[in-house]
Formats: sequence, structure tokens, C-alpha cells
Amino acid sequence: MLTTRQSRDFWLLAITALLVLGAGLGMRDPWPSDEPRFALVAKQMVLSGDWLFPHRGTELYSDKPPMLMWLQATLYTLLRDWRVAFLLPTLLASLGTLACVYDLGRRLWTRKVGLYAAWALLFAVHFTFQAKKAQIDPLVVFFITLANYGLLRHLLCGPAWRWWWLGWFAAGLGVITKGVGVLALFMLVPALVAVALGWPRVRLDLRNWRFWLGPVAFAAAVALWLVPMVLAATGSGSAEYRAYMNDILFRQTAKRYAQSWDHHQPWWYFLATMPSMWIPAFLLVPWAIPAWWRRLRRRDPRYLLLLGWWLLIVLFFSIPHGKRDVYILPALPIFCLALAPLLPGLLRRRDVQWVLGGFAALLTVALLGVGVAMLGGEPGFERRLILERGIDSAVTAALGWVGIALGSWGVVSLVFTGPRRFHIAVMSILAMAWVTYGLVGYPLFNDSSSARGLMRDAGERIGPDAELALVGWKEQNLLMSDRPVRTFGFKRRWYLQLQDGLAWQAEAPERRWLLVQQAALLDCVDRDQAERVGVANRRGWWLVPARAFVGPCQPSAVDLARIRREQGKEDGED
Repeated sequence: MLTTRQSRDFWLLAITALLVLGAGLGMRDPWPSDEPRFALVAKQMVLSGDWLFPHRGTELYSDKPPMLMWLQATLYTLLRDWRVAFLLPTLLASLGTLACVYDLGRRLWTRKVGLYAAWALLFAVHFTFQAKKAQIDPLVVFFITLANYGLLRHLLCGPAWRWWWLGWFAAGLGVITKGVGVLALFMLVPALVAVALGWPRVRLDLRNWRFWLGPVAFAAAVALWLVPMVLAATGSGSAEYRAYMNDILFRQTAKRYAQSWDHHQPWWYFLATMPSMWIPAFLLVPWAIPAWWRRLRRRDPRYLLLLGWWLLIVLFFSIPHGKRDVYILPALPIFCLALAPLLPGLLRRRDVQWVLGGFAALLTVALLGVGVAMLGGEPGFERRLILERGIDSAVTAALGWVGIALGSWGVVSLVFTGPRRFHIAVMSILAMAWVTYGLVGYPLFNDSSSARGLMRDAGERIGPDAELALVGWKEQNLLMSDRPVRTFGFKRRWYLQLQDGLAWQAEAPERRWLLVQQAALLDCVDRDQAERVGVANRRGWWLVPARAFVGPCQPSAVDLARIRREQGKEDGED
């Protein structure tokens, strides 16, 4: 049974995690770049009833497996509220990741270590930032962490064959969420090293028949999606379905790793990403490295498995040219778990506290500086937000006061915690910032970031009886429309979409309108006859009636080069 203090410490963690990660749930729509795409696919699953082959508009969407979209569609079916349903899977997954880290720390060391590991993960900026977004990465982080949990329960706390099988099954679920779920099984590499070197307390017996039920569980999890999809694609006789199958199974996995076509970064990219995004926990690494080395010299297998797996993940993603910060996010929970046993001692050090105090002070000054700049200290800063984001001066003023309020909270936190507990000040500032971001930032940014305001204005201008089509569109435009919308493909060249839009519009010119991204407009459109709706997501948008067309919309060589460049840039952002 938990003692009163242990119970209080656990519930403080649980309630804080729910507030920090869940603040603002239901208060915003999907925001780019990925959220509207997944929400749109999930919405089309519900409307069409086709859950096996995801669609984005009229085209099949083969960039990612459908696990997240399935969960979003299922939760919408239960809750009938997209604003809650699209964010809830990643919220639950992030809470599940924290639970795995806490319980694994408790079992490998002590309950106090489990709490420290969960607190370090909760306030790691990278984790919290992703947990508050409806993207695939928090979900795959949960499945990889659950897989590691099951494997380590057997390898270090076992024998525990049921957990061993669950670990493999969770890795398989990670694969059908995002192909990198298989990386959880890299935990076997340091385990094999430990066994080969004769380190104690590592249970890895390849001669036991129950060991081999793990790969069977992995294959069973992958088959939940793979078998029905392959049978349907090969049995349908559809070339489109076969192309979907080939793209998602080969081009988007092994080929994307071996021949990265976007997000090119140098080999040391993650060596800069971790210190900048895994803060504040990563600030303690200079003191942690000698302590880890001493424990490894004592042949402690817990550190070998945790640190070895973390380094393998970093190495794996450092090899290809294509790199993004979210690629190594699955390693963050294990990093926090390896750091947690050292935290009680490190936080008693004066130099560590002053480093954390310096971080809290910098954060406080930054918040105050942004607030003052918003309120008039730097007019250019405000103008950039208005022009690029499509928000008005009332929003920038509100953001200014929010920055000043958070900065003031930081000053109070630093004063009241004192130099021996600066880590409390760091958590206090970050917690308040994330909660404020959800409760205040979501409503302030929603219209411009989600394109809801743009689509509402477009609908009001053309009237309720008009028909609308999209050219050079983004997922949020289709998702936020107040009426059924016609599209002419998503990845097709914009000038081809514009030509098809002109032909569609000519069939009923009095009631049909085109909403066109500014970068997709050609000289065939008389802008004096069109209406500029505004800016959303750093893109300008125009309503084009039939009378605005003054030619056949044949692009010049300059137009083709510009469209290829602009559309390629957007594909890279996706």
C-alpha cells in the first residue's frame, strides 16, 4: 500500500501531467503542418466508411500507416466532437508514456526514481511540445516505450514472459503506426552484449521456446493491418490500390531511409538537437556522464541497456541524410529513465542549481522581452506576425500581456524557491507557460492557424448557395470548409488544378467560385476582378469568380519554374 506521502507525490505528478498536457483540449481545431492532414483523413474515413485505404481529398494518402487516423475516427464516432477527438489519441499516448517511465523507474530502482524520471520527461520541452500536437510521433513514442517496458520487465526484472510477449506486440503496433516502431527491438543488442560479457541479472535465453513467441507476437501485431490491406489491394484489381501498397511498404520505409529526399541535415544534427530540445533535463548531462561511467564500470546492466539503446537510436538516425528532430523523440523517455537515479544527488549540488537557475532566469527574461516587444517595443515584430500569420493587432496585444504575465510569474517563482530549489522554479515556469499556451494561446491563434477564419470569411463572401472549389489547397482548407468542396487533386501541379477549376466553373459561372492560393495564381486571372480573402498559415488566398478569367491559363516557363519551386517547398514542409 502507498503511504500518504507516496500517494500525494504520485497524484501530484498525475494531476500536473493532465493539466500541462491536456490544457486547451477541445479549444482549437487542427493546425498545420500535419494535424489537418491526419484529421482530414480520419474525417473522410468516417464519411466514406473506407477505413483501410486512407484518402486525402480524392487521392489516396500513403505517406503514413493509418493507426493514428483510425484512433481519431474511432474517438469521433464515440464522442461526436472533432475538436476533442483529433487531439485525444496523442494526449492519452503521452500520459501512457509517462506511466511506463514512472513504473519502470519504480521497478528498476525505487518509487522516488520513478517519480524523478516522469517529472524529467514531463517538462522536457521536446516531449511536452509534441504531446500537445495531434501528430503520429507521440503515439509511436508510446508504443516504443511500452515495448521497451515489456522487454525490460523480462530482461532485468524477470523472468516475465507475458511482458516479453507484450513488448514484442507493442513494437509491432509501433510499426503499423510509423515504421520506426521496430526500433524498440534494438534493446536486444545491448542485452546480448551484457550476456556475452557475463554481466549479471540479464535474462536472455534464446534456447527457451517462449523466447520465440515474441517474434510471433510482433508479426501478429503487424498483420492486423498488413494482411487485410495487402489482400484488398491485390484482390481488387485496382492499379491505384497497388500503387498505394507499394508506396507505403517500400518507398516510405526502406527507400526513404536509404535515399532521403527531404530534410537534409549534417551527421551531427542530433548532437545539437538534444541539448537544445531535451532541456532542462539535458542540462545535467555534463555531471551525469561521469556518474554513468562509474556505474557501467561496476557492471550495472540497467545503465548498459538504457544508455546503449539511446545511443543506438541516435546512431541509426544519424546515418541517412534526411533528419528531423522528432526522429529521436522515442529515445527521450529512456534518456530520462537513465538520468533519474542520479537526480536526487545532482539536485543537491550548488553548481547544478545555479545552472537551472540561469535557465529559469533566461526563460523569464525571454518571456518579458517578447511581451514588451508585442506591446510596442519592437513594432516590426508585431507587423511580421500580422502579415505572415494573418492575426490582428488585438491578438498581438493580448499576447504581449500574456508574455508579461508569464515573465512576472517567472520572477515570483525564482524569488520564492530560492537558490537551493531552482529546479522547482523551472518546473513552475514551464508548467504555467504550457497551461497558458493551451487555455489562452489556442483561442487566440486558432482562426489564423487552422484556416477556420479564412474559410468562414470565404463562405460569408460567396453566400450560402454558392459552390466552392479549391486550387493549390492545403488540408485545413478542405477540413474547415462550411460546405461540400470540389478539388482537382492535391499533389497535381497547381496550374493543372487551375485549368480544371476554370472548366468546372464555366459550367455554372454565376454560382461557382474558386479559392486559390496566391502562389498558384497565373496572369490569366485579373486580380482587380478577384477578391483577396486574407492570409492564413503564411499563405495569401484569393476568391476568383468566373468573370476574373481573361485567358486560357497557360503557364509560361517562368511560371512553371516558380510553381515547381513553391509547390516543392510545401511538399518539403509536409
